[in-house]
Amino acid sequence: MNIGEAATETGVPAKTIRYYESIGLIPPAARAENGYRHYTNFDIETLKFIQQSRRLGFSVKDVGGLLELWRDKDRTSADVKAMALRHIDEVEKRIAELQSIRQTLVDLTQRCHGDDRPDCPILEDLAAGKDA
Repeated sequence: MNIGEAATETGVPAKTIRYYESIGLIPPAARAENGYRHYTNFDIETLKFIQQSRRLGFSVKDVGGLLELWRDKDRTSADVKAMALRHIDEVEKRIAELQSIRQTLVDLTQRCHGDDRPDCPILEDLAAGKDA
């Protein structure tokens, strides 16, 4: 399967597939006589694994660790679970940050009259560099 077909099959853009190859997340694809990349079923399975991991918010670095665990038949599920639990902690921190940002925006929009007056607490707070 060529890179376009692999991209369609996995939902991973061709440019991203080439990037994953360049950073060693996936091995370089075999090349056909015409020089085009050729992907195997295992390559497609790996790209789908990466895509799903990325959808769950794992960093590229963490995806590399997950791939190592996935390929290691002697792995322990405790190692996989530990990685997932660390990721949950990171997700919870991001959620808290986003909730704080949301609350700040709600407060600012409630204080803004939203009429034809030029004064605006939203712009004033942005100009003052206040933190959320």
